[in-house]
Amino acid sequence: MTAAAAPRLGLRGITKRYGETIANEAIDLDVTAGQIHALLGENGAGKSTLMKIVAGVTTPDAGRIEWQGVPVSIRNPAQARRLGIGMVFQHFALFDTLTVAENIALALGEAPPGRELAARIAAVGARYGVPIAAERSVHALSVGERQRVEIVRCLLQSPRLLILDEPTSVLTPQAVLALFETLRRLAAEGVSILYISHKLAEIRALCDVATVLRNGRVSGTVLPRAETAASLARLMIGGELPECRLRPRSAGEVRLSLHDLSVPSADPFGTSLQGIDLEVRAGELVGIAGVSGNGQAELLGALSGETLAASARAVRIGDRDMGRLGAAARRRSGLRYVPEERLGRGTVPEMDLTANCVLTGADDGLVRHGLVQYDAARRCAREIIARCAVKATGEHALAASLSGGNVQKFIVGREIRFAPRVLLVAQPTWGVDVGAALGIRQALIDLRDAGVAVLVLCEELDELFAICDRIAVLARGRLSPALPRSRWTAEAIGVAMTGDFSALAA
Repeated sequence: MTAAAAPRLGLRGITKRYGETIANEAIDLDVTAGQIHALLGENGAGKSTLMKIVAGVTTPDAGRIEWQGVPVSIRNPAQARRLGIGMVFQHFALFDTLTVAENIALALGEAPPGRELAARIAAVGARYGVPIAAERSVHALSVGERQRVEIVRCLLQSPRLLILDEPTSVLTPQAVLALFETLRRLAAEGVSILYISHKLAEIRALCDVATVLRNGRVSGTVLPRAETAASLARLMIGGELPECRLRPRSAGEVRLSLHDLSVPSADPFGTSLQGIDLEVRAGELVGIAGVSGNGQAELLGALSGETLAASARAVRIGDRDMGRLGAAARRRSGLRYVPEERLGRGTVPEMDLTANCVLTGADDGLVRHGLVQYDAARRCAREIIARCAVKATGEHALAASLSGGNVQKFIVGREIRFAPRVLLVAQPTWGVDVGAALGIRQALIDLRDAGVAVLVLCEELDELFAICDRIAVLARGRLSPALPRSRWTAEAIGVAMTGDFSALAA
């Protein structure tokens, strides 16, 4: 086969082990020029490891990589970029203390002058529907905005093979459509695309071919448009999907209330909260929809206790005014929190799962008289791993060694393990495979059925419609009325996302 006729990327017998864990075993994969090729699999199936091998982040233990039919050795990301391989990671590779432009300049090698680079960032962002201000500091960006930085940075490198790991997990529906148009345009221009996603409807709509991994091995290669979402899911998990069950029930007393909550944003590009009122009752699951950057980060900070309100009564948990009290006091009052940033905020990547239990479980018997109760902490970690089917080598595994979805399952399981009275969850199933996502959703419903007040901030409208009793919309720092799910349509939420609440009854 000539180089011109050969696949752009060929993987032959790629194998990678981490100790006793086999991440990839004898993987064969071909991606041709102009093809949009999906890679499917459960969390921990080996997708991200395989793509990191292609991107030069890690090296295989066995097998070879072919580029245009010629064997190549990709030892680092710089080599991959020189070949024309670009990757958008699920867990962002950004420096928090630098600006957007500075982060992008690091990846470009010979970056143009500041103004020219800022203009190029603006142009690419506008063209591809992922706008981002070049001068913003990364530490002040929401997860969705950081995703845009990763995508723009990769597109500016003019890749011949573009690898996208969960690129739409925190994008709005409008931004997803714009991204799809971009990817189709790139494919038409001959760019090859490897697309990792757990959103099966996206795979069927976008991709030409799908390779499915299960337990580190290829379990099949299919044409997505010829499959159903259910048949793709069966290939991924080897069985039928569970179903979520949300049954009507009467809510109890108010467990969490916000009264005229107004919080100025510490970020000059952020969104200040303006007069937010909300009640969440025991045995109720309330969802907040909205486009990233409309005050979600500010609201999460005000609810979790990372940011204090001007008034104590602005945030009330149970029968206590908590607006002027911090995160530790709120945890002691029964508030538990699953943040959207799972590595760095939800867990400390360099610490093992046992220590990560202690971080939020100090007041739940894991620390006594200032001493860590290691036996109890290890039992806690083992229970969470078993109950939530977390794929890890054990309680001593570092958080950073887990796939994104397994980290999320661990964090959700940890906060549920500590018996919350109020649970605050941001982006509950971001980057989680379809089976695990349904498991997390059902766990939230089960908490609600057990009398916990659950508040979910999420950009996935389908998820909110699947699990919530009431839904509100956050737009430009203002919160709409929280209406019963049956009162909403996707179109009405879309209008409310623009900040127009006029059509909503009180």
